[in-house]
Amino acid sequence: MAGFVNTAFLTIARPATRRPFLIVILARMEERIQKAVSEALARAGAPKTSFVIERPSIAAHGDYATNAALAAAKVLGKNPRELADEFAHSLIEMLGKDIVSHVTVAGPGFVNITLAREAVTFAVAEADAKGQEWGKGATESGKRTIVEYSNPNAFKEMHVGHLVGTVIGEAVACLTENAGAILARDTFGGDIGPNVAKALWGLQKNGVTEPTTAHEIGTAYAEGSNAYENDPKARAEIDALNQAIYAGTDHALMDLWRRGREVSMEEFRRIWRLLGTHFDFEFFDSDTTEIGIRVVHDGLAKGIFQKSDGAIIYNGEKKGVHTMVFITSHNTPTYEAKDIGLAFLKEERWPSDKAIIVTGNEQSGRFKTVLMALSEIAPLLAAKTVHLATGFLKLTSGKMSSREGNVITAADFIRSVIEKANEKNTDPLVAEQVAIGAIKYMILRQSPGSDIIFDAEKSLSLEGDSGPYLQYALVRAKSVLSAAEEKGAAPVAGVPETPYLLERIILHFPEVAACAANELAPNLLVNYLTELASEWNSFYAQERIVGGDYEKHKLMLARAFVTTMTNGLTLLGIPVPERM
Repeated sequence: MAGFVNTAFLTIARPATRRPFLIVILARMEERIQKAVSEALARAGAPKTSFVIERPSIAAHGDYATNAALAAAKVLGKNPRELADEFAHSLIEMLGKDIVSHVTVAGPGFVNITLAREAVTFAVAEADAKGQEWGKGATESGKRTIVEYSNPNAFKEMHVGHLVGTVIGEAVACLTENAGAILARDTFGGDIGPNVAKALWGLQKNGVTEPTTAHEIGTAYAEGSNAYENDPKARAEIDALNQAIYAGTDHALMDLWRRGREVSMEEFRRIWRLLGTHFDFEFFDSDTTEIGIRVVHDGLAKGIFQKSDGAIIYNGEKKGVHTMVFITSHNTPTYEAKDIGLAFLKEERWPSDKAIIVTGNEQSGRFKTVLMALSEIAPLLAAKTVHLATGFLKLTSGKMSSREGNVITAADFIRSVIEKANEKNTDPLVAEQVAIGAIKYMILRQSPGSDIIFDAEKSLSLEGDSGPYLQYALVRAKSVLSAAEEKGAAPVAGVPETPYLLERIILHFPEVAACAANELAPNLLVNYLTELASEWNSFYAQERIVGGDYEKHKLMLARAFVTTMTNGLTLLGIPVPERM
């Protein structure tokens, strides 16, 4: 299955008595089990039956489980329990005793598969030996994917909604790249339109010709927005500014516009660096305006769009989506037309096989309309585009406002968590790493689209279900390895007859990473790493690693844990501290 390693692992030393192709088999374990189950279904007379291979929720039930007998029983009209018994015998025969120790039947007909000690040992050795390559897959090999996320608008300060999109988008990008894709990251921000005009109006009103900080621009935007809502004269002036920006002929205005955009972008880039994010492309509304207008007018001529009160609209109700304006009566494009333009621009700049767009779920409705319209204009572009919606971030205190009364900014939010982390970590670098880990974990632990409740105390706890909990487990494991290195003496050899639960969790890392990439669900990897950290802590508490029985094997297991946790945190964009 996706995520398992290639035959390069054959270089790992192994006992001469073992079959030389065992590791090749192990490297495709879930895939091999799927093939064996498919063969068992074919033998039973139900070759096209759909089934799943999954990890049992209870570890005592084994390493893999399948519902194949239950699914086939309906097709064949047989007793599912009896059919499961037949499958169990077939799977033992097909997989072999050096791969599985036993196959059992549970409940109404589930088949549980437990791997042999030899197979588990090789999986741990693989994790230890592969290093950064452990967990990499090939399901997206050769496919070009572009992921759009973050999308803060110039002339405003980045808010926590963009922070959520940045964290989830970066994790999705890393997971997709880990699955073998050729990846590009892009962000798309507003730099033209009514909101920009409001900010420029505020700057002009305050006599600012050379803005220097994002906060200064954000304050000007708030003033302009308030004036637009409450002062008819200001509204008219801002509307005129908006038209002038599109025209681009007022040199002083355009100089202010360019300077304001760059100041905004400098702050965004600072936050992105702090979060470990970079972009290959920074697209703006102004890049897509002409393309969007041209494409929509072309669509109007073909009957895809229609005129309404001087505007150009897409009548989405006939297609089960919203009816929306794409070009206003002033002949200026809306966000929807710019999104259409962006689809063409991205294809021109970086042709892809798949385009993923990450935004807040408040945009789900408009994206359905945009993609429906795009499907009529350019079916292939629409077919390869996926919209991933994210939820809202809320504080347990209920407070989501800054001192100025606006929605809290990303910068203020990150700063507050770093200050909190600094209370227990005097090293500023460690405090920053812990804070970023805390923020990312609390965002990524929820499935995309679900709201995030951020509890500052819980997010920084070392007791579990937090980013610092995972980071601390990793630091603790590294300290064990350092202690073993300082000891110097040759470790005690030998392998316990029964695998440790920690080993059996580690071997599933490649398939979890692959599943998280396939489903665009970083929370699946978060849940796995939390379980992994918990089991490491139990192992650490119960077992004497350095100087104890099976020391050599336990140290290999500790190294495999460090590799797995490091690679997992890296995929989530969570920093890996050296100490805590």
